[in-house]
Formats: sequence, structure tokens, C-alpha cells
Amino acid sequence: MESNRAEDIEELTGELVPTPAPAPAASERPAGVVLARQAAAVAATSFAAGIATVAAVRVGRAHRARRRSKRLPAVVASRSFLVDVHVLGPRD
Repeated sequence: MESNRAEDIEELTGELVPTPAPAPAASERPAGVVLARQAAAVAATSFAAGIATVAAVRVGRAHRARRRSKRLPAVVASRSFLVDVHVLGPRD
């Protein structure tokens, strides 16, 4: 079955209409402004994360100190001893 016959060919007429190029957006900013805003946002976020971390560590330490003070008696004195440990082998 051949499809190159004269009856299968349809001729169309048309007109090409050029479309105008899209205009640049009015809100475009120079790359430096965008970069500065991103850097400022990263700095602010990092600062806030650092403050949250410090606050969490302080709360944890205070909680542990409170819990420890309830369990253990106060330390009145402390002494250090030098301990010498020998590991003996089997007798011959």
C-alpha cells in the first residue's frame, strides 16, 4: 500500500504571523541585589538557629543540674588515691 499517490496529498495555505518578543519584567533586579538578599536571609536564619541551639543547651543543663541536686548529697571532701593494679598470669 503506497501512500505517495496524488490523492493523498493535501495542500494548505496559510500566513505566518510573527509574535513580539516578551518584554522583560519590570521587577527584574540586578544580580547583586538578589545575592545580597539571599546572603542576608541565610545570615538571619543561621543566627536564629544558633540562638535556639544555645537556649536548648541551657535548658538541658539547668534541668540536669536540678535533677542531680535532688539525687545526690553535697560533696563535703574529696581525696585522690593512686591505685596500682597488677594482672597476674597463671601459676607455672
